[in-house]
Amino acid sequence: MRFHDRGQAGRELAERLRTEQEKGNLPDPVVLALPRGGVAVAREVARALHAPLDVLVVRKIGAPFQEELGVGAIAGEDDPVFDEWALARLGLGETELAPVVERERAELRRRERHYRQGRPAPDLAGRTVIVVDDGLATGSTARAALRAVRRGNPGRVVLAVPVSSPEAAELMRAEADEVLCLWQPASFMAVGLCYEEFEQLTDEEVMRVLHATAGD
Repeated sequence: MRFHDRGQAGRELAERLRTEQEKGNLPDPVVLALPRGGVAVAREVARALHAPLDVLVVRKIGAPFQEELGVGAIAGEDDPVFDEWALARLGLGETELAPVVERERAELRRRERHYRQGRPAPDLAGRTVIVVDDGLATGSTARAALRAVRRGNPGRVVLAVPVSSPEAAELMRAEADEVLCLWQPASFMAVGLCYEEFEQLTDEEVMRVLHATAGD
């Protein structure tokens, strides 16, 4: 079931969500994309639902000796959300990760300033918030995002992704009111392997998507 690219994955996800909207299950929706990759998927969802699109910047916290090995994540000014099992397995403590958290927090703030260009974050109170990413591996960034969204007092929280590891999808059911995932391959290896084309988006491409969607 490999997706061609994020656009195709977004359109397929949007079709499923539009069915839910027609049933009245997604009142007053707002779509929040996890940049960068989630923005290209979320664009299709926002268009199909005629919903506003914004970003929720989340940063992965990597192990000091291997940045790609995620052991947690941060969203906004919230405290880090750590994978306690991963910390125990690697023999890491939060004190050792403080410099990594500080560095990622600085990058998170930079991206938020760049993407928002002075715009305030959307008011989520009472709304259906649809959090979109291009896929879940461990789910650490999605967990941090969903907990940040909860603090905005939304009416309902939906996590929508084209693909996920079965383990991550199951874990996220404790964080969201609904998890919509099109594909959970039993032999999941990495999100990028589930796409034929998986180029990384730039900040400029994210800005173009946000600007174009705002003008739809």
